[in-house]
Amino acid sequence: MKVTTTADVRQSLIDRREIALFDVRDEAVFAEAHPLFAACLPIGRLELDMLDRVPRLTTPVVVYDDGEGFAEAALPRVTALGYTNVSLLEGGLSGWQSAGGEIFRDVNVPSKAFGELVESQRHTPSLSASEVHALLERGADLVVLDARRRDEYETMSIPSAISVPGAELVLRAPSIAPGPDTLVVVNCAGRTRSIIGTQSLVNAGVVSRVAALRNGTIGWVLDGYTLDHGQKRVAPVVDATAAERARSAARSVALRAGVRYVTRSELEAFLSDAGRTTYRFDVRTPDEYEAGHPTGFRTAPGGQLVQEADVFAPVRGARIVLWDDQRARADMTASWLAQMAWEVYVLDAAVPHEIETGPWQPRQGPATNTSQSDSSGSRRYKRPYEGTDNPREAMQAYLDWEYGLVAQLGRDGTHGFFVI
Repeated sequence: MKVTTTADVRQSLIDRREIALFDVRDEAVFAEAHPLFAACLPIGRLELDMLDRVPRLTTPVVVYDDGEGFAEAALPRVTALGYTNVSLLEGGLSGWQSAGGEIFRDVNVPSKAFGELVESQRHTPSLSASEVHALLERGADLVVLDARRRDEYETMSIPSAISVPGAELVLRAPSIAPGPDTLVVVNCAGRTRSIIGTQSLVNAGVVSRVAALRNGTIGWVLDGYTLDHGQKRVAPVVDATAAERARSAARSVALRAGVRYVTRSELEAFLSDAGRTTYRFDVRTPDEYEAGHPTGFRTAPGGQLVQEADVFAPVRGARIVLWDDQRARADMTASWLAQMAWEVYVLDAAVPHEIETGPWQPRQGPATNTSQSDSSGSRRYKRPYEGTDNPREAMQAYLDWEYGLVAQLGRDGTHGFFVI
């Protein structure tokens, strides 16, 4: 079996050469310890997810476990799907650590670590749960905008909050705030989407006063306050004038971050390049996507794409092309991906020439005979910031972990992140 060393993987990451590093264990085990840019792909889901997540069959793919035998079993299955450059990580997870590689825990760590870096460098404004609670109690001039997915918002939310998933904030926040002096408070469940959402509004300059709810719904609960459940509040439709202002502001931010723009013909040239992977994402809402989207583009609402870049695009070093008919959401999403060291483009076309309807249909390989190794993949990591029954100790430990991510980024040295 072909073997790739930790040093080789790290050099590919530093040089931004394409590589996909997969942990083929359960997500619950993966969340306990893994390299920064490892993506979780349990062996039991290889045939279901691999072709969709790694679209180019000549991409360098490296798989590992921690001595359980999953990686060796995965190798011929990945090869059977048509991949031609597949190898094992020398020594697995233990080999990575003994070779000096930094070990991270939890999931979506590149995005969470980047969010902490943004806050540390930009000093993103924030308010504690007690401060926001006091403002709400006295009827202050503020609105609370929840930057998570709609389903997360409906499960639990800050009282009075409106659902405005992350990429929608620059487009919709000015129409929600009743006046120029209104304070806009952005929340998520923990920290990352609050930080990125708030800093998006700061960068774009579309509202006068904005702050993140420090530590999100976790901080709200830890301070002893009650959450709402089952709320359905959503942002109003944006008029043409507000949409144009958002487009102009978002384009300015994207250009500062180094985002580039492509025509349809240039995108076709990308797709014809057999030596590079090109991901295509429609960053609008799921409902908009299903009503009609560019052919070949996968649904990836912008806030979640930034939050879960390792899931949507596990090939580090690949190209990413975004599309949004309103443009502002694509530009803001692209601005963050560029700062996360992705080569990112926006398709500069309001209406692409080929449109499909309906949900995304992933590519899947042929079914394989199950084996004992397929038991990997059955356990999902219990996120301390989701749901309503998390122990207080787990929520506090999660926050404490996030605070240490910037130091870990410095020790790892492979990320290439920057902050505008």
